[in-house]
Amino acid sequence: MPNKKSERGKGRNNTRLTRLELWFAPLLIILPIVVSIFLIRDWFYRGFSKGISTYDGEFFLAIIIIVGNIVFDVLFLKSLISPREK
Repeated sequence: MPNKKSERGKGRNNTRLTRLELWFAPLLIILPIVVSIFLIRDWFYRGFSKGISTYDGEFFLAIIIIVGNIVFDVLFLKSLISPREK
C-alpha cells in the first residue's frame, strides 16, 4: 500500500529542485562565458599583440571552457525547458 504522505512530498521536492535549478541557471551559463572572455582578452592583449607565446595556454583554456559550456548548457537548458512543456 503506497504511503500518501511520501507521494505528496515527492512532488513538492521536485518543484523545489526545479526552482533551484532555474535560479542557478544564469550563474552556470554566464560565469564560464565571462571567465573565458576575460582569458581571451588577456591572451590577445598580452600574448598575441606582444608576440609572447606563453599566453597561448590561456587561449586554449578559454576555448575549452567555451566549447564545454556550450555543449553542456544546451543539454541543461533542454532539460529545464522540457518539464515545462508537459
